[in-house]
Amino acid sequence: MPTIREESASRLRQEFAATRVGLTWLGVRKSLTSEQKARAADGFDAEVRFLSATKKLLDTQHPRFRAVTALKGRIVGYWKGLTLPYPEPGLRLIRQSVIPEFDGQLRTFQSELQQQVTLLDDHYAELRRTARDRLGQLFSEADYPVSLKDEFEITWDFPSVEPPGYLLQLNPRLYQQECQRMQARFDEAVQLTEQMFFDELSKLVSHLTERLTGREDGKAKVFRDSAIENLLEFFGRFRTLSVHSSAELDQLVERAKDVLSGVQPQDLRDSAARRQQVASQMAAVQATLEGLLIDRPRRSIVRPGTARSGHADRD
Repeated sequence: MPTIREESASRLRQEFAATRVGLTWLGVRKSLTSEQKARAADGFDAEVRFLSATKKLLDTQHPRFRAVTALKGRIVGYWKGLTLPYPEPGLRLIRQSVIPEFDGQLRTFQSELQQQVTLLDDHYAELRRTARDRLGQLFSEADYPVSLKDEFEITWDFPSVEPPGYLLQLNPRLYQQECQRMQARFDEAVQLTEQMFFDELSKLVSHLTERLTGREDGKAKVFRDSAIENLLEFFGRFRTLSVHSSAELDQLVERAKDVLSGVQPQDLRDSAARRQQVASQMAAVQATLEGLLIDRPRRSIVRPGTARSGHADRD
């Protein structure tokens, strides 16, 4: 009879698909040439081989550049918020039922990126002039593309992680080996998912408890709505993405939800008694979480011969 985790891995394999998001992004730092590093080393009476130096090509604090950078953060945040980890660099797992929504949102991001880069390109000459002034003799026209319009791009796809069907005809034994390898990957994905949810819940509960009980200069710490809103968002993601591989985790999420049921942030500001009640209940959840996290060995999956590619998954 299969275990709960084996059932969860099977459900994960049946209901989810692999997805990959790639981001092409203009590099804004460039290493100094050997001659430039030698000149810099002379200035500090240092050996060149012990010196590492780069130059910043563009002002990334320019409002238009910051707008493009902020969009990158939104893209990665959306992708990771809608998916689960998978033990292959650059890949994550997404529910098959939300793929159309995901594809539509990525197309929206793609269009927005094009618009933001066009606006940035309108200021490109200004940014280069500023760089020329600030870099002095380190400035080189060769470091800069003619336009920025082709320097930023988002791509996404849904690569298959299942053994190819033709392998069954060519080599049944090898096909079975590949099936076992894929099943092991999904077993790992279940464990990675559990760890992700445990860690995230622990962090959010700890933060809320600290804000409710901590004091600064003899006064209660500032309590922001986001301390509760982030937990409510977590509950929604857990409901959508969890494959329920851990009864302990399910119970803790339900306990935390019950504590916050009907609680408004302003309630905790207006009522010291309500604040203390929620803080006490959340502290109990946190204590249980900490105990479970201590008992759960953290997995470190390292695969020889694999390297990070230019994908958005940069944990």
